Amino acid sequence: MTNHPKLAALAVVIRADQVLLVKRRNEPDAGRWGFPGGHVDLGETAMEAAVRELYEETGVTGQPRRYLTNVDVIERDDEGAVRFHFLLAAVLCEYHVGEPVARDDVSDARWWPVADVLSGKIECSQHVDDIVEKQYSA
Repeated sequence: MTNHPKLAALAVVIRADQVLLVKRRNEPDAGRWGFPGGHVDLGETAMEAAVRELYEETGVTGQPRRYLTNVDVIERDDEGAVRFHFLLAAVLCEYHVGEPVARDDVSDARWWPVADVLSGKIECSQHVDDIVEKQYSA
C-alpha cells in the first residue's frame, strides 16, 4: 500500500431488473462479487475509467451517465496498519452491447437479478447492495 489512498472507479450497469457484477480475483475482496472497476489512470476522469474498466473486465461497452456516490474502502491488518485504502467513484453507466465474459483480473462476470443482490443471496463486496438500492429505487 502506498502512503495515500488510491482513486478507483466503479461501473454500475443496471439493465431492467439485473445488475452486471464481476467476481474479484485479487485482493481486496477476492472471491466476492462487485462492480467492474479499477484504478483511475493519470489524466483520465473517473467516468472514463469506469467505461474502460467495464470493457477490460467484461467485454461489455457502455456510456457513462453520472456519478452516483463515492465510497471509502479502508482495510486494516490485525495491528491496525492500513492494508488497502481506496476512494471508489461509483459511475452509472448505460449498457450498450456485449455479453459479459470474465477478462483481466476477474474470475467471472454475469448479470444478477437486483433482488438477489438486495436480499444477500450472493456474497458481494461491501457497499454493492447500498449502491444498487440507491440507483434501483431512484
